Amino acid sequence: MNPSGTARALPKRLTAAAAVVAFVLSGQQAFGEPAEPDACGLSSSGRTALRAADPSVIRVGATYVSAQVGGGGIQVRQASSPDALASAPAALVWRDARNLGSVWAPEIVRDGGRYYIYFTAGTDAAHRMYAIHSASPASGYTGEVLLALPEERWAIDGVPVTFNGRRYFIWSGWECTTNVEQNLYIAGMSDPLTPVGARHLISQPREPWERVVGNPFINEAPEVVKDPNGQLHVVYSANGSWSEQYCVADLRLRAGGNPTHVWDWYKSNGCLFGSNRATMMTGWDPTLHVNGPGHNTFALPDGDIAASPPAGPRSPMMYHAVAKGTPYHWDNRYWYTGTFVWWGSTTYRRANVPGATADTGWSLKFFE
Repeated sequence: MNPSGTARALPKRLTAAAAVVAFVLSGQQAFGEPAEPDACGLSSSGRTALRAADPSVIRVGATYVSAQVGGGGIQVRQASSPDALASAPAALVWRDARNLGSVWAPEIVRDGGRYYIYFTAGTDAAHRMYAIHSASPASGYTGEVLLALPEERWAIDGVPVTFNGRRYFIWSGWECTTNVEQNLYIAGMSDPLTPVGARHLISQPREPWERVVGNPFINEAPEVVKDPNGQLHVVYSANGSWSEQYCVADLRLRAGGNPTHVWDWYKSNGCLFGSNRATMMTGWDPTLHVNGPGHNTFALPDGDIAASPPAGPRSPMMYHAVAKGTPYHWDNRYWYTGTFVWWGSTTYRRANVPGATADTGWSLKFFE
């Protein structure tokens, strides 16, 4: 989460052979290959000039559209590539005219021809999810609408998803009214602005590798994507965002599973994208150039999982992180461009839970 410049009281396998072929064909870096300096003296690890957190990027036709906090509200940029977003003009599309409080993590999607930006606003325990929408990406947005999420609890980092013909909303929140831990929840939606039914817990930060940094322990920043088998993934961030232990992990819905049934979700056995080897899933390597990568965005067409990439070549994504050698602090976070690839035959395991304790399917590998 972005503390908006204030002190923050509340945190927040393709076989292996096929993957190698994909790297060669794409002409991009393979595992562990050192980055070369670019003309500006920065490594080619993808750091942009945007000193900010919580990127949200979608592609509409040939244009990449991003949303971020800035200018006293929410800004939208448009460019021909993720790298070019930093130099694109920032259009202020919403201002916090009612002084709702700290504004965090706007998430932009396109649904039914309209652009929706979901964001968190509030002070301390009053943080809730809001949305604005427009027919144009960079102007004409409505005033904010409060999402009436079930149980009316602290809620951040919300993202909509349509899966198997049904709408859902996924967010990070508290179980009760105090800041003990941040869990991931899902609820149904009847339309882009209307939650329906109960909220359902799908993940808690209970694994040792996601409890390295706490007070509270967190699961946040859910981002959705669909794998080559058609299974839903919720990629999220764990450990405190105020620490270089921040990392990206994965929830995979079992084939035929119900998104609202917690036992149908299987969690990666460690971080998939992070800077500390001790917390990485076996077979996944830590980052070379950044510390604490997290809160990624897949830059999908319209932000729609129906357009998720197939197995094969790398696909673009963005994330925020702090450059190695730089003090780890919220103010030192930048947006970075990176890539990801599907990685098959990966087993996620669970212990002491009902049903099957292992599930094998697609996972993801991320590259700086």
